[in-house]
Amino acid sequence: MIARVVNFFGDPKYAKPRRLLFYAVLVLVVVADFLAPRVHTEYLWERLPGWSALYGFGACVLIIFVSKFLGHQGKLMRREDYYD
Repeated sequence: MIARVVNFFGDPKYAKPRRLLFYAVLVLVVVADFLAPRVHTEYLWERLPGWSALYGFGACVLIIFVSKFLGHQGKLMRREDYYD
């Protein structure tokens, strides 16, 4: 069972179905956000449909860019053969 999951996420021949699956999950999250009641919101932007999905995506992209910047410009990343 676990081998099938690993092959699905690691094998390039499953790239198109994997991408379609991720898009379907993204659409489901945004649709679910439209259907969720917004009774106890504190801020105006929390009432916007799709805000949580957009905020989460933006936060992930920001984490990736900050970590890449720290790795390359902050000299935290080493060459592949650093310990050889």
